[in-house]
Order: sequence, then structure tokens, then C-alpha cells
Amino acid sequence: MIPIGSAHLLDALRARNSSTRLEAALAAGTHPEAAFVTALVQRCAVEPDFFVRDMLTWALTRQPPEDTVPALLTELRSDRAQARSQALHTLSKIGEGSAWPAITRSLLRDADDEVARSAWRAAVVLVPAGQEEALATELGAQLGRGDRDVQRSLSRALVALGDVVEPVLQARSLSGDPAVRAHARATEVLLGDPEAGFDSVIEEAKRLVALGSEG
Repeated sequence: MIPIGSAHLLDALRARNSSTRLEAALAAGTHPEAAFVTALVQRCAVEPDFFVRDMLTWALTRQPPEDTVPALLTELRSDRAQARSQALHTLSKIGEGSAWPAITRSLLRDADDEVARSAWRAAVVLVPAGQEEALATELGAQLGRGDRDVQRSLSRALVALGDVVEPVLQARSLSGDPAVRAHARATEVLLGDPEAGFDSVIEEAKRLVALGSEG
């Protein structure tokens, strides 16, 4: 058992054994203290184990938001991609609307796919009422980006915004880029049927785009 409220817990977050780090993150979330925030945020930036990162995020959601949110916003300016990505992910879990101004265009278009995907998810959660259309336009500008996983994430973010994305998808389905057209059309299908599988939908959209371009 890791002693709570001591330097031992903070040391355990840096232990070589991932199970020890996982236990430390669990303890920090089970017995939240503002003193843990800095160490948890710093560990998120470098933690290699997915399950430990997930527990670190959970632990941060258990800390006082007035301490956690400012620390996470600082991480959004980090040169380390994982720091930005994990901070965005955690902000989406906390859901504090005051973080919205920090979800900048540069983060939504970050060159690192994982950072961009986290930014898309956070933006959909944090977007204030009345700004959904602007966000849909910004996300729609990236249709066709990346591999299958990246495109799936973008489609899910757009679908989560609801009907406001329809004009964006219709416009992008007329793009001169076949990848953009296919992605837009696949997202239109998902908007009507969110339970549809992305892989089958995108393949069908690519097929239809190819047939159309041949005609």
C-alpha cells in the first residue's frame, strides 16, 4: 500500500514498474489532494503505458478543478505532443466550459494526429451554445486527413455536433479531392445512422466516388 499524502506516492508515479505507477494514480484519485495535481499532470506528459495514462486522467478528474484546469491549460502550450494530447483528453473528461478559449485552431489542426484527435473530442464537449456551426466548419476543413483511425475520429466528432454539420458535409462532398469527397459522404451516412460501421461506410463512399469520377 502506497502511503497517501506523502512523497512516497509522488515517487511511485515515477516507478519503473507500471503496476506501481497504476496503483499510485489510483491512490491519488481515491484520496484527492491539490498537492498531487502537478505531479499527475507532469506524469501524463511522459507516461508510456495506456492504462496508467487512463488512470492518471481519472485521478485528475477527481482533483479540485480550480487547481487542475489551469495546470492542464499550461500543458496545451508544451512542445511535447503527448503533453498536449493528454491535457486535451483530460479537459474533455472534466468538461469545464471555461477551458473552451484554449481549444485553438492550431490545436484543432495540430500536425500530430493524436493531438488533433484529442482536440476534436475536447472541442465537441466544450463548445459553447451558438458556436457549433463555426466548429463544424473548422472540423470539416480537415475531412480527408490522415489514416482510417484519424478519419473515424473526425467523423465521430462531426456527428456529435448534430445537424449543424449538414451544410459543411454537403459542401465538402463536392470537393475536387476524392479523399475529401469520400470522407464527407461517409460522415453524412453516419450522421443519419450513427451505429453504422465506419470501415464499411468509408469503403462504400470511396467506391461511389471512384465510380462517379470515372463517369
